[in-house]
Amino acid sequence: MSTSSTAPILPASLAAPAVPVVHDSGADNAPGVIVVDSCTTLGSTLVVRLVGEIDCYSVAPLRALLASAAADGYTGLVLDTARVAFCDSSFLAVLDWWPRRGRRLTVANRSRAVRRLLTAADVSGQSAAQADPLMAAATS
Repeated sequence: MSTSSTAPILPASLAAPAVPVVHDSGADNAPGVIVVDSCTTLGSTLVVRLVGEIDCYSVAPLRALLASAAADGYTGLVLDTARVAFCDSSFLAVLDWWPRRGRRLTVANRSRAVRRLLTAADVSGQSAAQADPLMAAATS
């Protein structure tokens, strides 16, 4: 029995691996990276030094670390944010979550980005409280 030569199913140009095409949108759309540079304890206080960017994409490991610390009975938290280059409302959510149930929070060595975020949150909180007397009573 002889075999006849048949054309391949895919032409050679499609059978070869295609070179990936990079489309540069001009903006950095990669998720930020937050790194816990160090994590130490002083009694029941956890001291965490953060480096990088804190946004909705990168905050999950920090939340997991703090949830674990809270479950292990740590009642104090010191966040050293001197090397945080960017942060958004995701960081505010973490800062709001930790003090629940009587836990203490200190944000030390605030980077420019952290100061800007905290100032913006403070200003917006004061504006809302000043605009609505019921809100002011609820926040004090």
